[in-house]
Amino acid sequence: MAKVVYVPLDERPCNEGFPRQLARMTDVTLVVPDRSMLGDKKRPADTNAIREWMIEAAEGADYVLVSIDLLVYGGIVPSRLHHLSLEECLRRLAVLGEVKRHYPGIKIHAFNLIMRVPNNNKDEEEPDYYKFHGGQIFKYSYLTDKAEQEVLTPAEQRELEEVTRFIPKADLGDFLERRAVNQQVNQHALTLVREGVIDHLVVPLDDNSQYGFSRAEQQMMVCRVEALNVLDKVLIYPGADEVGCTMFARIFGELKQYKPEIFVRYSSTQGPRIKPKYEDRSLNESVKSHITASGAVLADHSAETDLVLLVHSPAVDQAGMAEQIPFQERHRTYFSEIHYREFAEAMGAYLRKGKMVALGDVATCNGGDPVLMNLLQQQGLLDQLTAYAGWNTSGNTLGTVVAHLVIASYYANRWAQGELAKAYEASRVFYYHRLAEDFLYQSLVRQDMLANDLPRLNASYYVLAHCLEQAEAILADKMNQAAAHYFAGIKEKEGLIRLSGLHFPWRRMFEVGFELTIEGFDALRKQTL
Repeated sequence: MAKVVYVPLDERPCNEGFPRQLARMTDVTLVVPDRSMLGDKKRPADTNAIREWMIEAAEGADYVLVSIDLLVYGGIVPSRLHHLSLEECLRRLAVLGEVKRHYPGIKIHAFNLIMRVPNNNKDEEEPDYYKFHGGQIFKYSYLTDKAEQEVLTPAEQRELEEVTRFIPKADLGDFLERRAVNQQVNQHALTLVREGVIDHLVVPLDDNSQYGFSRAEQQMMVCRVEALNVLDKVLIYPGADEVGCTMFARIFGELKQYKPEIFVRYSSTQGPRIKPKYEDRSLNESVKSHITASGAVLADHSAETDLVLLVHSPAVDQAGMAEQIPFQERHRTYFSEIHYREFAEAMGAYLRKGKMVALGDVATCNGGDPVLMNLLQQQGLLDQLTAYAGWNTSGNTLGTVVAHLVIASYYANRWAQGELAKAYEASRVFYYHRLAEDFLYQSLVRQDMLANDLPRLNASYYVLAHCLEQAEAILADKMNQAAAHYFAGIKEKEGLIRLSGLHFPWRRMFEVGFELTIEGFDALRKQTL
């Protein structure tokens, strides 16, 4: 049995838990540090303990899958807050070479983010000064980079001069100095690839845009990849919290010598060319990146493969792309350039042909599209899909759903064997977990609580700590009601879906944690064998 040592990006379920759920579908042992070592939001992980743990856990392992951001800075949020010197960062990173020397046969797959520049005035995950000057720092980033690429308009030049005056020099200096250190760490990771310490490296662009520091740093990285001649070992594309899933799927494929072909189809003619929010490239380019990073390849035609990825896509670029708002308030293209009925009919046709169908629900940000999901429920299609995701950014969704499809497809003709019954159950649990979190919570329950419950609790999206117990009780009640409604028709086919342990991991509404079980699954499964 193969063993993979996994150091996640942080302690949240999407980073620490999702890859473990994927591993339960396989015969691969995934070893993860104890939760107590992984920090808590702005409090960094115990990096010394993590390094010692990793060296010990790597004994007998085939792979190490490691977040450089956690290894060096203590997690994704600490990577935006630290005051570490470059020398200290490289000292912490040197443990990868130590692991390689101790265990020469081990393969190290690593990932490290290009730090984001969010366009808002929030210090929730950024330095304290970001709540006063975050939007200005974003504009400074955007316009200084744009000025390097083309001539600014007179209005843009005036705006750049204005934000440069208003941002305190100490705050801008802190932000730029940290970026410089992080960028040098990223450059050093490429050197480790060239030296053979890191066997495969993914560099996700965290919440990026067409212009800005991220774009400039990405170009530097791409040029260095070419100069070092390591393009076959490095991938750079938009993403972040899904990368643990993506890279585990790739490792799984390498272990099994399995490289599936996936056919991709969109709900909108414009979809492949649209640049989604928080990303710098067309949706189809991101789809290609996530499929490649997962160890799969694009198929030219659906007749060539049993795997189909249906991408429910927006038909309008970033500014018009919908968040979780009422349908009637969306951009006009949601009514004219997306054909919901045809998309659902195509899904049914692929399923009748025996295809394994996965749905990447990226037409809206930060949750699935209720219009599509209600239609699929009406047509009885929700229990027939192999994989689903619809959370946060397009990159988060695509990496998660492709990883699940890749792993599940390997076992497609083996599920009926008794010894794989638990693996099949794990696959279905993860599928319904994604439906429950990405659609029921993010799109429905979260919006309901924001409108109807938080005001009377004197709470807000990011302020729950004073009423956490009450908020989590409301969360549990509303999630179970939603699950009873949307999963009612699934009970007779797969079992009764139950949710438990519902909580807010970072004491805010953005993400949720819970356990999902399918009661009676084994009995119903035996009836179908």
